[in-house]
Amino acid sequence: MPNTTKLAIIEPATIEVGGRTFVPIDKSLISPWVCVTGEHPIATLTLKDDDLFLITDTLGNISDLSCRLGGIEDSMGLFCRDTRFLSRLELQINARSPISFSSTARKGFAMTVLCANPEIDDEKGGHIKAETIDIHREIVIKGGFFEQTQVTNYNTHPVSFMLSLSLDADFLDLFEVRGARREKRGNFLRYVPNQDQKSAEILPKEIVLAYEGLDGALMESRVQFHSFQPQEIQGYTAIWHVELAAHESRTIGYRIHLFTNNSPTSIVSVPETFTQAKTEELLEEKLWTEQITKIQTDNKSLNHVIDRAVQDIYLLRQTSEKYNFLSAGVPWFSTLFGRDSIISASQTLALDPTIARDTLSLLAYFQGKVDNEWQDEQKGKILHEIRLGEMARCHEVPHTPYYGTVDATPLWLMLYAEYYAWTADQPTLDQLWPNALSAMAWIDRNCQETGYLRYYRSSDKGLLNQGWKDSENCIVNSKGEIAEGAIALCEVQGYVYAAKIRMSELAEKRQLFDLADLWRSQAQDLKSRFNHDFWMPDQDYCAIALDGKGKQVDSITSNAGHCLNLGIFDYEKAISVAARLNAPDMFNGWGIRTLSSLSPAYNPMGYHIGSVWPHDNSLIAIGMRSHSLVKQSLRIAQGLIDMTIAQPYHRPPELLCGYEHDGFSFPVQYPVACSPQAWATGSIFQLIAVMVNFVPDAPNNQLRILDPCLLNSINRLSIQNLRIGQTLLDLEFERLGDTTACRVNKKRGNVRVIIEA
Repeated sequence: MPNTTKLAIIEPATIEVGGRTFVPIDKSLISPWVCVTGEHPIATLTLKDDDLFLITDTLGNISDLSCRLGGIEDSMGLFCRDTRFLSRLELQINARSPISFSSTARKGFAMTVLCANPEIDDEKGGHIKAETIDIHREIVIKGGFFEQTQVTNYNTHPVSFMLSLSLDADFLDLFEVRGARREKRGNFLRYVPNQDQKSAEILPKEIVLAYEGLDGALMESRVQFHSFQPQEIQGYTAIWHVELAAHESRTIGYRIHLFTNNSPTSIVSVPETFTQAKTEELLEEKLWTEQITKIQTDNKSLNHVIDRAVQDIYLLRQTSEKYNFLSAGVPWFSTLFGRDSIISASQTLALDPTIARDTLSLLAYFQGKVDNEWQDEQKGKILHEIRLGEMARCHEVPHTPYYGTVDATPLWLMLYAEYYAWTADQPTLDQLWPNALSAMAWIDRNCQETGYLRYYRSSDKGLLNQGWKDSENCIVNSKGEIAEGAIALCEVQGYVYAAKIRMSELAEKRQLFDLADLWRSQAQDLKSRFNHDFWMPDQDYCAIALDGKGKQVDSITSNAGHCLNLGIFDYEKAISVAARLNAPDMFNGWGIRTLSSLSPAYNPMGYHIGSVWPHDNSLIAIGMRSHSLVKQSLRIAQGLIDMTIAQPYHRPPELLCGYEHDGFSFPVQYPVACSPQAWATGSIFQLIAVMVNFVPDAPNNQLRILDPCLLNSINRLSIQNLRIGQTLLDLEFERLGDTTACRVNKKRGNVRVIIEA
C-alpha cells in the first residue's frame, strides 16, 4: 500500500516529499516531441502483472494523445491502482516511426517487437536504405516497467542516425480514461534535483513525470536509463545519436519506477534489472503451473486454447489484503469485482481451488457492515467493485468499495458451498460461517416485501441495473421498452434458491437441523412461486424479470439459461427453456445471444442486447448438461471453442457481436471488449467440465463422473494433478464412436472415483 505521508508545503509554489522537491508546471508550455501519425498501427498488445498492466500498439509504442485514433487506442498506457502512470512511450528513428515486422505478447508479462528503419537520412550525409537497421524491443513488467532495445546495422558500411524515446504521463484516473469528466484536476509537477544531485555527473540520466492529485497524493513515474545513456534530453524526450559499424549492435536499456508519496505504488517488489524481472516472472509462472491441474487433448488447436487460458488465469491473478483473486479483465476491470471474481473462481475450481478460497476470504473481508446509500452498502452484502484511483480517493465515485450488485451475495454463498465440496476445507468453512449467515440474513431482509430478491439504485453515482447485464438499456420487455422500478431478475432468484439448498446441506453437517429445515422450506416455497410468477405460458419460456409493479418483463433473453443448473425450474420448464435457447434467433452459430434477434431492442453490436458472451454460454451449457441434454450442451461448447480458435492468441474475448455465423466469416469483434477477461477465460475450463461432468464430494471422499462425453473433435483428454480434498488424481478420457470411456491412471489419496454411464 502506498505511504500516506503528508506533503509539506515549504513555499507557495514548491512541494517537498521525502526529501524530493517539485514545482508546479504548465505542460502546455513544454514543446512536445512531434508524434507520428502516418501508417499508425491500431492493433494493441497487452501485458499484466498483478496490479500493473500495459497496453501498447504493435510497435510497443504508446502514441501521444493527440495522435490517437480513438476506440481501444484511448486505453493505451501503463496503469497501476487505477491510475495511468504512462500515457506516451514513443520510440522513433530520425523522427520517423519504425516499420513493424512482428510482435508478440504471448507470455502476458513480456512482449517482443521486431521492427526496422524506414528510408532515412544518415546524420553524416547520404541515405540509409529502408529495413537495414534492425530494432529489437523487449519489454517486461514486474512491479515496474523494463525495456531493453537492441539496434543492429545490417548495412555493409557504417551508419549514423538518431533514436528518440518520448514519454509523458497524464495520471488520469481510469474512470477518466473511460470518458468521465471532472470539474477539476490536480497539478502537474516538475522535479527539481537538489544541488548535490545536480553536481553528481556520474548519476544516470533520469526523466521524472509527476502529478499532485486533489487529495494531496504525489504520484511519479521515474524513468532511469542505463547501459547506453542518452546524449541529451529535451523536455520528456531522450535522444541518442547512434553510430554503428557494419553489423554492429548497441543496446539501450531503461526502467520506469512508479511512486506514490515517495513509496512504490505497486504491491509487487521491483527488481533491479530487466534480466532479473524476466527471470523472476518465468520462475513464478513455473512454480504456479507445477501446482495446478494439467489438461491436455489430442486436438492441437484446443490445446492452444487451454494453454492460453491457463496462462491468462495466471496473469489475471491479483493481490489485495494478502489474498489472490482474479481481476475481472484488462483494461477496464483490472480490479476486484464481486460477481466476476466469484464466477471465475467457480469456473476454475478444478484448476486451482486456492483461487476460490482467497476470493471468498477477500470478499468476506469487505462484506457490508453498515447501511450507506452513497455506496449502495448494506450489512451482509457482498461488494460489486473496488477502485483505488484519485476519483475514488476524492469520493467523486462511490467505489471505496461500491456494493451495487444484487447477485454477488447469493453467488458468494454458492461458491462457499461449492468450494467445500471440492476441498473439504473445514477451517475455511468454519472461519467464514459467520459471513455466510450475514449474507443469508441480507438476502432474507431484502426478500421480505415481495418474496423475491430485487435491486434498486440508492446512490446517484451508482448503477441503474445491478445484475450481470448492467448496461442501462438491457432490461427490456417484448416491445423494447425499458423496465422500471425495483427489478427481480430471474437468474438471481435461481441463485437464491441454489444458495438456500446448498447452505441447508452445510447447516445439517454442523447439526443445525432447524436452520437447515428453514432454508430448505424457503427454497421450496421460492421454487413454487417462481415457476408461477416468472413463467410465460404463451411463450413457453421464462421472463427475464419482474418489474417494480410485479409485472413480467417478457423479452426472450439468455438470463433464464443460468437457472438450468440451479434446480429452480420444474423439469418440463427447464427442457422448454433449453429448447428455446437453441432456436435460430438465440443461437448464432458461435453461441447464444443475450437477447433474441426478433426483439425490437435487438442490436448485434449492443453490449447486452444481442451480443454473445462466453461466460453466459458456458453457464448455460453446464445447465443443459445437468438435464442430460448432452448434444445441445456440446453444440454450445464446440461453437465457443471454434470462436476462440479464431481469436488472436486463441484467447476468448469478453464478448463478441451477435451476427450470424454463416460458415465462412470470422466472429465479429466487439470493439472495446476486455482481453484477457476472467470469466471469458474461465469458460474454457467450464466447457471441459461439460464434457467430463464431475460431481465432487470431497467431504465424503468421493468423485462421481456422470456419463462423460467428449466433443467429436476430440478423441482423448487427460487431466492430471486434479485435486479432490487431499487426493490427487490423473484421469484419462477416450472417445470410441458415441461412447466416452474414463479410467483412473494414478491416485494419490483415498478418494473413491465412481464412473456412471
